[in-house]
Amino acid sequence: MRPSSIRAKLISRIAPAVIITLAAILPAAADELTLQENAPDRYVVVKGDTLWDISGKFLKHPWKWPEIWNMNKDEIKDPHWIYPGDVIVLDMSSGNPRLRLLGNDANDARRSRDKLNPKVRVTQFDNMSSPPIPTSAIVPFLTQPLVVEESEFLQAPRIAQNADDRVTLTMGDTAYAVGVTGNPGDQWQVFNGGKLLRDPDTKEVLGYEVLYVGDAVTRQVADVSTISITKVARELALGDRLIPKPRMAYPNYVPHIPTRDVEGKIISTVGGVNDAGPYTTVVINRGERDGLELGHVLNAYKAPRPIKAASKAEKGMMTPAERNGYVFIYRVFPKVSYGLALNGTRPLNLLDVVRKP
Repeated sequence: MRPSSIRAKLISRIAPAVIITLAAILPAAADELTLQENAPDRYVVVKGDTLWDISGKFLKHPWKWPEIWNMNKDEIKDPHWIYPGDVIVLDMSSGNPRLRLLGNDANDARRSRDKLNPKVRVTQFDNMSSPPIPTSAIVPFLTQPLVVEESEFLQAPRIAQNADDRVTLTMGDTAYAVGVTGNPGDQWQVFNGGKLLRDPDTKEVLGYEVLYVGDAVTRQVADVSTISITKVARELALGDRLIPKPRMAYPNYVPHIPTRDVEGKIISTVGGVNDAGPYTTVVINRGERDGLELGHVLNAYKAPRPIKAASKAEKGMMTPAERNGYVFIYRVFPKVSYGLALNGTRPLNLLDVVRKP
């Protein structure tokens, strides 16, 4: 296959059943693509590479990978795969950096098969293909934990008793819940009370982050309904709430910058870690109402800190906010968002700043 005939169309998997398609195009950036000082002429894809990682070997700003692949809407309609063993070539013939893909026989055959059978792009994956971002880091958080209104959570069906008066429940236990509607066989996720998320500046309540503890299924619907516990992720107890189990959704994750200025702060880390290293999920105090959407990329900055003042004149002086990587937004709620920490030189912490690049 001639390199010139290969369209650079990127698509990838996130789980063994569904595919993330690149169905949106990156808006044109105001500045030109900037290459890494040591950008290679070519790179051989290895297992575990992501599109972010690959483009970061060539670009100083890896979130611009749709641009360096010269993607357009027509090309995105006809997806393309990248596999270990493929060779990616840096092409400067046009005067602007572009990446081209050189396949190998086995991968070319696989790509041809995928192209001939449209169903493959919807229902199957080749587990070797390269995802846009590390999928294992975000899959657990696509449906849980959850940010809701506190009043909404307190109105959800509640586990009120179990079969033998124990306080905690284990997998396979029968339990009894109030407020259940629907039909036998309905699937539920079980959550317990988490914490209020407040804006650190305005003190506004942004949502109530509840903690996923397991799964349940309805056995019988009545004023006091019978349920079975089908999964226990952590301690599951009387008083925990039931929320209908959503279908797993794998949205399009094309990296792009917000169209308007956005500045916020990290207000929580999923899992409660103090230092959010690479691939840690952080919660920021900006969401849909602020214009954030899936795939937005924000710069992350260390929060300013007070200096050790040696005089009254120095009192109150703060260190500058120093850039420390990116936050890739992959789940958005009305007032908050979840983002994946990427390319950090130091861990991210509470109150670190995020803003439009």
